Amino acid sequence: MELLLVILVGAFYSSGVYMMFRRSMVKLLIGLLLLGNGANILIFLMGGLTKGRAPIIKEDHKTFTDIYADPIPQSLILTAIVISFALTAFAIVLLKRVYATTGSDDLDSLNIQDLDI
Repeated sequence: MELLLVILVGAFYSSGVYMMFRRSMVKLLIGLLLLGNGANILIFLMGGLTKGRAPIIKEDHKTFTDIYADPIPQSLILTAIVISFALTAFAIVLLKRVYATTGSDDLDSLNIQDLDI
C-alpha cells in the first residue's frame, strides 16, 4: 500500500510540475492543485500507515498500550485542504477577472508591456 502511495505522490509531483510549465493560467492552477495534493499524501505517508485505534488513554492506564493512529499528520492535512480550497477559490475568481479584462489566458501575452504609454 505504501509503495502505491509513493508512486502516486511521484505522479502528482511530476504532472503538477509539467502542468505548471504550460502557458495557460488554468493549467498553472491545475499544476498547483496537483502539487498540493501530492504534498498532502506525502505528509500522510510520513505519519505512517497504521490500522489502529484513536489515541485516547483509558482512565486506568498511564500510557498507550495498543497501536494508535497519529493525529498530527491528519490535522496538518486537514488544515492544508482548507487552505488549498480557499486559495483555489481566490485563484479561480482572479483568473476569471484576468480573462474578462484581457480576453486571453496565455501567460506570455500578459507579460508584454504596452509601448504606447
